[in-house]
Amino acid sequence: MELQQVQRQSAEIRALYHGLERKIHGSEWTVEEDALAFLTDAGLVGRLVMDEQGRWPSSDGPTLPAKIGECVWWLAVLAERTGLDLDTCVEGFLRERSAALGANATLNARERA
Repeated sequence: MELQQVQRQSAEIRALYHGLERKIHGSEWTVEEDALAFLTDAGLVGRLVMDEQGRWPSSDGPTLPAKIGECVWWLAVLAERTGLDLDTCVEGFLRERSAALGANATLNARERA
């Protein structure tokens, strides 16, 4: 699945959740509340990784693949809600990291020579 499709489908699903929020709470969650929900799920990814590595007690809760998928969903939602394109964000980050690490690798090779 392409990142643009992920962002589009995530926004559609989030709109359905907004409907539930209006019904239950009388208003939609703010972007800040979405960000906090993402952070909660990101923390759960850490616990689930620890569980898979035998470093945290096992539970019958969500699985690691499901929670990672949910975190990607939240990131797509947050990008959309803040007017950013997820594909552009990821591509820019990867390009910057590759360039920085490539530059560092070149510098380290010169230092060793």
